[in-house]
Amino acid sequence: MLLSKVFSVIALSGGEAGGSPLDVNPGLILWTIVTFILLMVILKKAAWKPILNSLSERELFIKDSLEKADTARLEAEKLIQDNKSAMVKAELEAQHLIEQTREYAEKLKSQILDESKLQSAKLIEDAKAEIERKNQEAFVKLKNQVAEIAVDAAEKIIRTNLDKEKQVVIVNKYLDELQKN
Repeated sequence: MLLSKVFSVIALSGGEAGGSPLDVNPGLILWTIVTFILLMVILKKAAWKPILNSLSERELFIKDSLEKADTARLEAEKLIQDNKSAMVKAELEAQHLIEQTREYAEKLKSQILDESKLQSAKLIEDAKAEIERKNQEAFVKLKNQVAEIAVDAAEKIIRTNLDKEKQVVIVNKYLDELQKN
């Protein structure tokens, strides 16, 4: 019954060909509503569930992607913090190692200086001892040479100044002194 009325309205309005776009055409309105309702029913039966499923899947995908992005951001922030703390720790260790190296170098420097001072003092002492020994040898040689020279001179003097009679007197005198003692 409704359908027959719709067709009659269409038949009445179907003969008109001209009109402005702003004219109200009841037949066109009715057919637009019917087409829209029919399209909605067909879409609901055929495409509504797949569209909703696709939208639901898309929503889950976006939600999962956001969660993964948030997790990745948190992990990246944690890695950044770990890297910063590792860099601070490495810098402290490097400074500590540099300080230890400086201390070792200073100790080594002072040890080398002390050893060189000891070696130079030992060399000086050895040189002094060698000089003293050479002086003693020279003194002994000089003393022996002076003694030889004195003996030679005394022998020459005695040979030239004493004759046989004087020597006999001196020897007798010496023997008398030995007997008294």
